[in-house]
Amino acid sequence: MAAKAKGGRVAYVNARLIDPSSGIDAPGGLLTEGESIADFGPGLFAGGAPQGTETVDCGGHVLCPGLVDIRVQLREPGEEHKGTLASAGRSAAAGGITTMVCLPNTDPVIDNVSVVEFVARRARQLGLAKVYPYGAVTKGLQGKELAEMGTLAEAGAVAFTDGVKAVSDALVMRRALSYASTFGLTIVQHPEEPRLADGGAMNSGETATRLGLAGIPGEAEVIIVERDLRLAEMTGGRLHFGHLSTAAAVEAVRRAKARQVNVACDTAPPYFALNETAVGDYRTFAKLSPPLRPEADRLAVVEGIKDGTIDAIASDHAPQDEEAKRLPFAQAAFGGIGLETLLAVSLGLYHNGHMPLIEVLRRLTCGPADLLGLSVGRLSKGGPADLTLFDLERGWKVDADDLLSKSKNSPFDGCPVQGMVLRCVIDGRPVFEAGGSRVK
Repeated sequence: MAAKAKGGRVAYVNARLIDPSSGIDAPGGLLTEGESIADFGPGLFAGGAPQGTETVDCGGHVLCPGLVDIRVQLREPGEEHKGTLASAGRSAAAGGITTMVCLPNTDPVIDNVSVVEFVARRARQLGLAKVYPYGAVTKGLQGKELAEMGTLAEAGAVAFTDGVKAVSDALVMRRALSYASTFGLTIVQHPEEPRLADGGAMNSGETATRLGLAGIPGEAEVIIVERDLRLAEMTGGRLHFGHLSTAAAVEAVRRAKARQVNVACDTAPPYFALNETAVGDYRTFAKLSPPLRPEADRLAVVEGIKDGTIDAIASDHAPQDEEAKRLPFAQAAFGGIGLETLLAVSLGLYHNGHMPLIEVLRRLTCGPADLLGLSVGRLSKGGPADLTLFDLERGWKVDADDLLSKSKNSPFDGCPVQGMVLRCVIDGRPVFEAGGSRVK
């Protein structure tokens, strides 16, 4: 694929160049110099790469900005047996992800400056995906006392969330939205009313009844969404909902956007590619939070992505150790890994005729980056050379055992997908190449 040369200049030739931020989707090329993009555009290198430049022949495949994943649980520090910054970085690179934003539910919690600095330092040392931390909304994720958001923001926190816990107290949420708005930062909510979800194992309904499992009603999601939309209107704060999964919640956000509420949201591949039938006969890899929903909700999530109500697609990567998933379904841990399958499953939206390719990639690159004010997820001269090269058509079957993630709990285990990452580049350095050649 590549012809080596000295000098730190790499020419990517014969590419289908896609940059959602500028609307480019055309045959073209791209030149990196050191850590930055020196030039790019349609028709670039049509006559061949400059002499003495390392050349990467893209073979007509898609070359786009590296993916930006704004919902990742890294498990380091505190639960390294489930995952580490290193294992997540390798998994992200194999999935074409060059930037991750990590939830604060580590041990210790990311509610003080020292933990923010630890995560940033470890990520720099590893030199894999760029990692930005969320700060906790409340101290210890306890939902009572606000964390020092201003101090955390100064240290590098890009937004605030209590991770997989909802901020359930309306007064605390009101204060959080008001306080964060003074820094121009966002509150990211896990939309699930905890008392309604308590004790539930999957979506309420016929399937749960048949399996004899306690259910989590869709109302648990939309109740928090409707409440917090009103609080955002009241305070003028910036609000974001993670992993929406129900038709009612998507519609609530759609209506709020129409009346100019400062709200955004994301979803994750399981909620537009799977439904509650994936639970099958107590398949714990399909036990997620929020739970997989009925087909009507899945279709509503697809529609929300199509019409722009849903701004971004995130992996919702939540590694769990083998023992936590080997328990009976009701006792098994929630969560599934998703870094290596994020792109391929999302491309199903294109392959199934729902959206143009450039719009799918928008939800994975500049869309999520813009939500958090990150200067990544786009091609720009002088900008970071974070790139993903992928074969749009190549099919493969997800085998959890073959994934690079330390934990193997993929809800897509055994599923056929279409779209394979060939090369992932971070700051001009190739960190993954298909076929097992990994620089890091």
